[in-house]
Amino acid sequence: MVGLSTAWFLQEHGVGVTVLDRTGVAAGSSWGNAGWLTPGLATPLPEPAVLRYGVRAVLSPSSPVYVPLTADRRLLQFMVRFTRNSTMRRWREAMAALVPINSIALEAFDLLGAGGVEAPTHEAHSFIAAYRSEADRATLLEEIEHIRASGQTLEHEVLTGDEARAVEPALSDEITAAIRLYGQRFVTPSHYLRDLAASVERRGGRIVSGVEVGALHDTGTAVRVAGETYDAAVIASGAWLNALARPFGVRVPVQAGRGYSFTVGVQRTPRGPIYFPTQRVACTPVGDRLRVAGMMEFRPADAALDTRRIAAIVEAARPLLRGADLDTRRDEWVGARPCTPDGLPLVGATRSDRVFVAGGHGMWGITLGPATGRLLADLVVTGRSSRTLRPFDPLR
Repeated sequence: MVGLSTAWFLQEHGVGVTVLDRTGVAAGSSWGNAGWLTPGLATPLPEPAVLRYGVRAVLSPSSPVYVPLTADRRLLQFMVRFTRNSTMRRWREAMAALVPINSIALEAFDLLGAGGVEAPTHEAHSFIAAYRSEADRATLLEEIEHIRASGQTLEHEVLTGDEARAVEPALSDEITAAIRLYGQRFVTPSHYLRDLAASVERRGGRIVSGVEVGALHDTGTAVRVAGETYDAAVIASGAWLNALARPFGVRVPVQAGRGYSFTVGVQRTPRGPIYFPTQRVACTPVGDRLRVAGMMEFRPADAALDTRRIAAIVEAARPLLRGADLDTRRDEWVGARPCTPDGLPLVGATRSDRVFVAGGHGMWGITLGPATGRLLADLVVTGRSSRTLRPFDPLR
């Protein structure tokens, strides 16, 4: 989403673009994620709640946040920095930095739609965060107050379990408390990305799949990438960003925070997303099926799918959903979200005047991808960085 959006908005400036992709459009973390367009919930991943999990919890394969025992020095260093940023003071600082880009996130999708991207964004007629108890719900209500205090709008309504089921019958009787969020949207990521790529190509762009970029070379007058020469290059390689960006002065580590998902049949398709925050399970309608997603697994980006994670999501969701065939699954998937230790993306110029970076959005690459592309395209073309991008400086 981030790379194609940047290409599209560069075309708005009259720039010719080539997109080099290792596998294919939406083959990475933009394929099987929940597809939420939720700027109201786009908050920093390092948060005080992470510290409350405790070491024993994060080492359990069934935990929603999983860190394997490892001797990987880079992962250990990342986790130390991530933990240091999981304080309320650091969260508030990062949240203040995200508010300006969150505020233009949906507008950027509207610009793509008006410019010819055919795939729709769906209004979330219901967006329910559901809980077993009022005590569990208090955590999100407190976070909403912090979000609002940071200057970000998030309209919501507090519901009982019965009120939530009246809105969304897919919720089981285990749900006794809920929050209904307003003003959010969702997409089917794979469909949206294919249409965004098609729009880039219709406007004269090239998309070349199957290209493994090992390095970029600034010649002093141009950038050489995969045997071709360009005026400038944008590195938008997700969880693999560091290898290409490090030679250009980018030292902030980007770690794969892997998410899992699958789709199931349902007796009645929900009208919008359902979120179980305590279990960290996200459910999104995909046609006549339901995508069930979860987990934050800090492992190498290319590691194989671990069926224990799928099983953990199934068992977490089973008692909370009604009419979902969780034992007959399709599209089992794992994707590597690109996470930074301070919860802020890396968007902007590097030490080279011709090499730029766009990545590290964590869970919010779909939501913030188009806004990122719009702002970065302006920077690439004009050389002027907006105030919105300054906290995301790749050289910080």
